Amino acid sequence: MIGSHPRETAVLSLPNSGTVLPNPRIRVAAYVIRPRPQPELLIFEHIDVPEAGQQVPAGGVNSNEDLPKAVLREVLEETGLAGVTVVQALTTEDRPHPETGQPRRTTYFHLLAPTDTADDWIHRAGGTGSDAGMRFACRFQPLPLPRPLTDDQDIWLRLIDPALATRPQSGLHPR
Repeated sequence: MIGSHPRETAVLSLPNSGTVLPNPRIRVAAYVIRPRPQPELLIFEHIDVPEAGQQVPAGGVNSNEDLPKAVLREVLEETGLAGVTVVQALTTEDRPHPETGQPRRTTYFHLLAPTDTADDWIHRAGGTGSDAGMRFACRFQPLPLPRPLTDDQDIWLRLIDPALATRPQSGLHPR
């Protein structure tokens, strides 16, 4: 239910609440889960831009690209991880970029990684986007996460399983 999570109100509140953002950038975001007794989420950090924080693979959809293919491409470009499978689309969120205010429409996906995937690795991003050539420190983090990801990217983990929702912190304020 919208509004039941302490950070959802901030995430879903738009200046013109109830209106659809005009011409949003179409994006995908990937919750790549490695199934273990304690499920783990694939996250990464920009080695050369540490202030970017911890993130999940996410990015823009190319013209004429379907969303499931786009999310697989983003995972491969940003982490080098192949062999993941799409389980399902979880939700679509209309929310402006936190720094530029530009409209974005992001569809979050649940994906599965092979159980024998490495615990951590360094990857140089491929593709032609703004991340091309950047180095990312990738790792699987046990769930639930101890703190929110950058840009509240973890907000929809509970749609996979409520037990995977990020642990609330005392005094947590929406960003």
